[in-house]
Amino acid sequence: MKPQISILVSSLLLAMSASVLAAETSPVMDGKSCEPPKYPKAALMNEETGTVTMGFLISADGKVVESKVDKSSGSKSLDKAALGALSQCKFKPGTKDGKPDQLWAKVDFVWKLE
Repeated sequence: MKPQISILVSSLLLAMSASVLAAETSPVMDGKSCEPPKYPKAALMNEETGTVTMGFLISADGKVVESKVDKSSGSKSLDKAALGALSQCKFKPGTKDGKPDQLWAKVDFVWKLE
């Protein structure tokens, strides 16, 4: 009998966590609302590349309230350029329980030479 109870409890916890996750949606960047980051000259000359992962705290009206680098590309100048440019973007705000709310969005930007 105990295994059935633990399976039932696990199923209930899984269902509850799924409903909590369903009640929140993340903000989404509108890439057309801002200029893409420009390659810093020194980084271009040094052929620096990489992916920077950033976090943006987005207000209920879609504006960036706070920004930070979560994972560096390996180049401070690339990180700074991406963070500065993408902080100017507008976002579709995230929602909690169907209402716009202030939430964090994660954005990756890939610097590559072509």
